[in-house]
Amino acid sequence: MTTPRKDIHNSDVPVLCQSCEARHKGICGALDAEELVAFAEHTRVVRHAAGDVLMYEKGAIDSYGNVMRGVVKLTKTLKDGRQQIVGLQFAPDFVGRLHAQESPVRVEASSDIELCRISKAALQKLVAGKPALEARLLKQALREVDEAREWMLALGRKTAPEKVAGFLEMMASHSDPSAEESSRPSFELSLTRAEIADFLGLTIGTVSREFSRLKREGAIDITSHRHVTVRDRQSLRRRSG
Repeated sequence: MTTPRKDIHNSDVPVLCQSCEARHKGICGALDAEELVAFAEHTRVVRHAAGDVLMYEKGAIDSYGNVMRGVVKLTKTLKDGRQQIVGLQFAPDFVGRLHAQESPVRVEASSDIELCRISKAALQKLVAGKPALEARLLKQALREVDEAREWMLALGRKTAPEKVAGFLEMMASHSDPSAEESSRPSFELSLTRAEIADFLGLTIGTVSREFSRLKREGAIDITSHRHVTVRDRQSLRRRSG
């Protein structure tokens, strides 16, 4: 692989890294310009279409990725074949379990996505010589644990309206993390109604009714069945409990 080009107007930071919107908040935020060059020598941007499987449950892990764009879903499968969506990942989330030999979940592109991929061997070597990088990965893993606990609370205690509003608020937050509370974020639903119902522990009918209620009461607008615009962010947040 050729050495990444450097922009003469921006020191030693590789051009690809300059254009990456996820860089500062992802694992690369722990690297300085020189370390970014070394890191970029081992990475490549890959694109996957919705439905592509990135890792199989209990499949061997040979590479990792940073989500640059799009949504990734994580699922677990029971012995009888039933599946449960157990998590969603957005930019700049880290895909894969560091130091694990097998993936504990099935990792699938929920929408068209872009990943910054790096081999397992290359990342482990970089982590060994860069404690700040390992600390960033640990911080991200702990954040995912906190989010999982919050979702356990939502599934166990929140009402159907609160679950649906909370799901839409989460999607809105990840669609534009820097947006102000008064903004009206728009996003495409990467999950089908059936997948949303599965994720929230509801029926498809309940999800559809709550979407219609939120639209009727002016909190959101839905066009083309999947495109959502949040019209009243504060109202949506209040409804999420």
